[in-house]
Amino acid sequence: MIKLINIISYIKNELKNIYNTNETKSFISIILKHFLSYSSIDIVLKSENYIDETKVNTIKNVLTRLKKHEPIQYILGYTEFYGLNFSLNKHVLIPRPETEELVEWIIKDNINVNKSLEIIDIGTGSGCIPISISKNLELAKIQAIEISKEAIEIAKINAIRNNVIIDFKEYNILKYADDSIFLFGKYDIIVSNPPYVRYSEKKMMQKNVLNYEPPIALFVEDDNPFVFYEKIALFAKNHLNENANLYFEINEYLHNELSNILYNIGFSNIVVKKDISGKHRMIRAKI
Repeated sequence: MIKLINIISYIKNELKNIYNTNETKSFISIILKHFLSYSSIDIVLKSENYIDETKVNTIKNVLTRLKKHEPIQYILGYTEFYGLNFSLNKHVLIPRPETEELVEWIIKDNINVNKSLEIIDIGTGSGCIPISISKNLELAKIQAIEISKEAIEIAKINAIRNNVIIDFKEYNILKYADDSIFLFGKYDIIVSNPPYVRYSEKKMMQKNVLNYEPPIALFVEDDNPFVFYEKIALFAKNHLNENANLYFEINEYLHNELSNILYNIGFSNIVVKKDISGKHRMIRAKI
């Protein structure tokens, strides 16, 4: 049996050469909440408590994986997003705070709409975007498409987990063309967080992303970084209702170019929005 205070010291020592102090504190909080059901106050008040050896060994196994830069969300198999709980595995991206901000933007824009909204999310991954919107826009009827069968399975689990109904469909948006228009209806909102990281930007990314998250959901070729945006914009031009909106999460370095692309395709009222860190990470456009 080991005291909680000694376990905390052990975690700090094991991770000190890999993660900074704030990251380590975050891991301690997450690990102790998950395996011991300890809150932040419990960690202080129960520091002298003894912890069962089985739990200690489980925590040590988590640390072994963390030292290999495996994301804590994949280790535990879930994450929180927009106040909801989502299952995760290696087939889906870990939802990011900036994606929460995109969801918040959509909800704020539409919270007072007193009619059923037809919405589609393109490249849904874990389903975090449509599920979060559905929980907050109760009149919305939402579809979501995704190329990965494995990702769709996770998204379906998350919809059930959060008690919402989403119409998931396996579909490769890059194969969309005018002659496939009959496969889809008309929408009031089209949203997507497509792959947008250029391969040349990999050198700026951390090992926990590069080694574990699905590349198909992250990267685009440097000579064609807008491949998904252009195809989705074509889709939106054919499938948005009048005065309806297209929302994207975007590469912070390419917002001007993307704005021009959308304008040339025929979109108007183009708004680029910064995230909480002051980076250009979202765009909204009207057809």
